[in-house]
Amino acid sequence: MLTKLGEKFTSLFQKFMPDAFVFAILLTIVTALTALFWLDTEPLKIITSWYEGFWSLLEFGMQIVLIIVTGFAIALSPIINKGIDKLTKYIKTPSQVYFFVVLIGVCLSLISFGWIVITCVLARELAIRIKGINYPFLVACVYFTFCAWVCGFSSSIPLLLGTKDNYLIKSGVLQETIPTTYTLGSTLNIVTIGLFVIFTPVFILLIVPRIKNFKEFKDMSDGTETKEPISIREEALSLNLHKKALSDMLNNGFLFQAIIIGMGMTYIIHHFYTKGFELNFNIMIFIFLIVGMILHKTPMRYVIAMKRSSSNISGVIYQYPFYAGIMGIMQHTGLGKELANIMASVATVETYPFLAFLTGGVVNFAIPSAGGEFAVVGPSIINAIQDIGSGLPASEVTGMIARASLAIAYGESLTNLLQPFFLLLVFPIMGAGLKIQARDVMGYLVIPFIVFFIIQALLVTYVPL
Repeated sequence: MLTKLGEKFTSLFQKFMPDAFVFAILLTIVTALTALFWLDTEPLKIITSWYEGFWSLLEFGMQIVLIIVTGFAIALSPIINKGIDKLTKYIKTPSQVYFFVVLIGVCLSLISFGWIVITCVLARELAIRIKGINYPFLVACVYFTFCAWVCGFSSSIPLLLGTKDNYLIKSGVLQETIPTTYTLGSTLNIVTIGLFVIFTPVFILLIVPRIKNFKEFKDMSDGTETKEPISIREEALSLNLHKKALSDMLNNGFLFQAIIIGMGMTYIIHHFYTKGFELNFNIMIFIFLIVGMILHKTPMRYVIAMKRSSSNISGVIYQYPFYAGIMGIMQHTGLGKELANIMASVATVETYPFLAFLTGGVVNFAIPSAGGEFAVVGPSIINAIQDIGSGLPASEVTGMIARASLAIAYGESLTNLLQPFFLLLVFPIMGAGLKIQARDVMGYLVIPFIVFFIIQALLVTYVPL
């Protein structure tokens, strides 16, 4: 039943879902019209809000580009390819691929959501080596694992609440930080981690499509790669002059790169020694960069690896500003705050967790960034909870705020399954050289969304902190 239902959803998405860029354009128009007719905002105000927001994710967009290309460059190294070759000796069937890709992907996402690029590389290489894999479904499996990041070390909302002098404290919304023992270390979050690690890989096997005419990796080539590419080492050597030259010695020498690697490793050790296990985009990119230089050994080989890994990132570059523009409309017209106020006006002690979960999911369509979304809706929801909890012990109110914040994070992450924004992390690697679009993938994610929406709604409402 689940597989047949999944096939129907896939067919519907292929028929009606436009390209991811068109989806962003339509979402922009819907958000603008909502602000126009619901809030009676002046058209010029909407347009200027859109423009002002357009540039607000430039740093984030560049971080996404770098996490993709530096991660992919690592995957192009000989040692990683050898490791995947050894792995295929144990993983031999499509079902095993789906299971282990999801299991490994969830575990990597719990460390950092940037590590989805490693899952992408693993899944792509297994699809090349093993026959009978439904490649669009495999892409969906990888994308599904991305939902787990909000439970892990890089979860931005819990980390924000635990940061000294954060903007919530400076603005008076909170009086003090909320330790991660209330959020990431809570019973609720540990149970949710168990849901992803234990249940998700098994659940995926229950919804594997039973169709016969699916597309394997080899069936989706766009024809740009007509022959087997030469190795990075061979390409580097082919660029040498026919006679000895100082330039070639510098390009292919290890000494100067080793000095940079030494400097980089020194800082990485210093970072974790002084800040503990603090993971953020910048340190992850830096680690990927240094590790890539180690694995490729010489500057020229690393240059070639980065060139190859940068060949399919155009979607990130031109689509991120459009989502930033949508976020600008939500922020500057007050639309996001108004949505949060609606939730706050009807919330009770019994219903606030579910309503926060729902708010996080709905607003995510317009602001697909947990930190950006929380900046818009977080203060209103926290104020509402403080009103609801008036008269209760301070520790209990703190727990209520922590529960609502986790609920927003879970809802925000889950509805990514219904919109293609973060497929921009996946397609540069898994879609390179292939004819594949968001509509080929998104239909497979509807059943996981429905099932996990029900489960997570029950968890945030009833599981104790």
